[in-house]
Amino acid sequence: MKKVLFMVLSCLILLSGSAWSGGELKIFTWSEYMDEETMPQEFEKATGIKVSLDMYESNEEMMAKLQAGGLGQYDIIIPSDYIMPSLINLNLLTPLDHSKIPNLKNLGHKFQEASFDPGNKYSVGWQWGTVGLMYNKAKLKDSDVASWAILFDPAKSPGAFYLIDSVREMLGIALVYLGYDFNSAVPKELKEASDLLIQTKKRKECMGFKGGVGGKNDVISGVADAAIVYNGDAIQTVSKEPDKFGFLVPKEGSEIWIDSMCIPAKAPNVDAAHQWINWVLEPEVGASLSNYNQYATPNDAAIPFLNKEDLENPGIWPTPEIIKTLHFVKDLGKDNHIIDQAWTRVKSH
Repeated sequence: MKKVLFMVLSCLILLSGSAWSGGELKIFTWSEYMDEETMPQEFEKATGIKVSLDMYESNEEMMAKLQAGGLGQYDIIIPSDYIMPSLINLNLLTPLDHSKIPNLKNLGHKFQEASFDPGNKYSVGWQWGTVGLMYNKAKLKDSDVASWAILFDPAKSPGAFYLIDSVREMLGIALVYLGYDFNSAVPKELKEASDLLIQTKKRKECMGFKGGVGGKNDVISGVADAAIVYNGDAIQTVSKEPDKFGFLVPKEGSEIWIDSMCIPAKAPNVDAAHQWINWVLEPEVGASLSNYNQYATPNDAAIPFLNKEDLENPGIWPTPEIIKTLHFVKDLGKDNHIIDQAWTRVKSH
């Protein structure tokens, strides 16, 4: 059904007079974030533009590559909300031409007025989600993982586990577990959080830090019993094997995030990048993306085409009770260096 929808959509775009422009679109994105075979192929059918993909596992890795010459290598990047202010302030992004993105109207209102980029001057929502705990049900019961204490309390027995290798998510989770603000920059509170993470990573059960899909893959393979992961990465497995694996956001809370499509400042094919953004905002394309990666879509027009089971899954679409415990990562401006210092201390001790 997914491929049929893509083919129909492709034909409609061509019949409407969309230019067969050719060329190549180079996308720098998170691994396993789209159907890496079908989606590029269908975009090429619709536009004549070939797609090549490079992958990263963290926002910091992506930004470092951009600053090391990648601005002229890629046409589309997909950063998370908290790093957007840095990308904008360092002039690493191209302003969007809204006249080339008529499907921008399909974005939900709250995603058209995101605090980091009101009015979508530089960004258009791709997917949104949460960070939580994936676990092996043969080793851990649902009640065991109801609190982050399963990882942070030395008296607990979680089995082998991974922390997430992402500075703001990991420090934020430690902070809320201790009863502090997820975005705290108070030195005393950050020291307590970094102390907690240092103590945790030194325990024999802790296998260290993993970013991207690494922790999820190790839970699936049996190398680890639990890992802090992005919800969609976990749900892709949990929905297929609900008796073997689980995912939830512990009661203390965690992060809610949105990733967006952006065009780097020196993108070689800016026109193709605008075509990609507009194509992804087609209702059927947006739905096929979410039905594949099992993250929530910011595209309101796509919602009628989503799998019904996914819409009813709180791991993908959090309940109001879960939403109350979630926090967006805020840009801390001049206080960002305090966060960096705390993280450096965690990783070096």
